[in-house]
Amino acid sequence: MLPKKPSVLGIVSFKVFPALMGGQKYIVDYYKELAKQTKVVLAVSKDNKEAVLSEKELNVLPFLFNHWYGFLNLFYCFKLVQIIKKEKIDIIIIDHSYYGWLGVLLRFLTGRKLIIKSANLEAFRFRDMGRWGWRLYEVYEKWVLQHADRNFFISDEERLYAIEHWKVNATISYTIPYGTFLETPYSQSEKTESKQSILTLHSLSADTKLFLFNGTLDYIPNEDALYIILNELVPRLNQASLNYRIIICGVQIKPNWEAQLLACPTILFKGFVEHIELYNQGAHCFICPITLGTGVKTKITDAVAAGLTVIACKKSCDGFNKNMLNNQLIVVEDYNWDEFARAMIQIPINEMHETPKAFYKAFNWAAIVRESILYLPK
Repeated sequence: MLPKKPSVLGIVSFKVFPALMGGQKYIVDYYKELAKQTKVVLAVSKDNKEAVLSEKELNVLPFLFNHWYGFLNLFYCFKLVQIIKKEKIDIIIIDHSYYGWLGVLLRFLTGRKLIIKSANLEAFRFRDMGRWGWRLYEVYEKWVLQHADRNFFISDEERLYAIEHWKVNATISYTIPYGTFLETPYSQSEKTESKQSILTLHSLSADTKLFLFNGTLDYIPNEDALYIILNELVPRLNQASLNYRIIICGVQIKPNWEAQLLACPTILFKGFVEHIELYNQGAHCFICPITLGTGVKTKITDAVAAGLTVIACKKSCDGFNKNMLNNQLIVVEDYNWDEFARAMIQIPINEMHETPKAFYKAFNWAAIVRESILYLPK
C-alpha cells in the first residue's frame, strides 16, 4: 500500500490572484500542481477575494489580513485551528517569512508540521529597496527559518547562504525552483509566425532585431533595469547603427517611466500583455540587465522555456545551471554595459536555440512538486 500523501494548508499573506507576476505565479502554480497530487486548502489575504471567485482549481479561503496588518491575524488563530482540524491538515506551508510567526504559533496550537517557502531572502530584498528596517527583519527572518520543520528555497544560492550565514539546519533545507508548465519549446513555425506578426503590427522591416524585457515595473530592480535600458544600452546600440526594437511589457509602471519609454523610438512599450506568448515566441532574445534584488529571476525561466536566447547580468542568473543551457544563456558581468550591448549586437537574427530537454526535466512543475512531496515532514 502506498503511503498516504499529507493534506496541506497553504497560508499566503498578500495578493496572488490573479497570478500575473513571477512571484505570484511561483506561489499559485506550485499549489495548483500540488493540488493535483494531494489535498490543498489555501488561506489567503482578503485582497484576493474578488479574484478567487473565478478560481476553479484550488480551494481558496480569502479572509486573512494582508501582511502589512499581519499581527491582526491573531484574531483568526481560532478559525485557522478549526480549518486545520476540519480539513484534517497535516502540514502548514507559509509562503514568504512574513507570517512565519503565525506558522510557529499554529504549530504550537495544533502539533502540525511547519514549512517556510521562500521566493526571496526578504531581508536582502528590503535592503535593495532601501527600507530602513531590513536588518531588524533579517533577525526575524533568521529566527523563522531556524524554527521551521522544513525550509524551501527558490535557489541553491539562497539555500546555501541561509545554511552558512543564518545557521539554518541543512538537513531540513531544500531547493524548490520556479517552474514551467511547458514541456517543449515553441516550434520554429510558431516562432516565425509570431515574429512576422510583431513586425507587421509595428510596420518593421524583416531585418529588425527584436529584444524583450518584462516584469513588474515599479519594483526597484526592474525600475533600475529600465534606467539601464534607456541610458546605457539604447545609446550603445544606436551608435552601432543596429536595426532593432526593445519590447517592454509589464504592470504597475510609474508615469515618468512610461513617458520616457513612449518617447524612445527604438522601444515598443506594450504595458500589461495578457498573452505574453506572442512576444516570447516572436522575439530574438530576452534581456535581463538586472543587478539588484534577490531570488530567481522568474522571467528568465519563462524565456528559456519558450526557447529564447537570454542575455543577463551575472546577478540575475542565480538558480540557473549555465552548463545545462550552453550558449542559450549569455552571462555578462554586472555593470559591464559595453559587453552587454555587444552581446545584443552579436545575437544572430536567424539562429534559434533548442532548449535542452534537461531544462524541462529540472524545471517542470509536476516534477518539482512530486519531489517536494518527498521532502515533506512525516
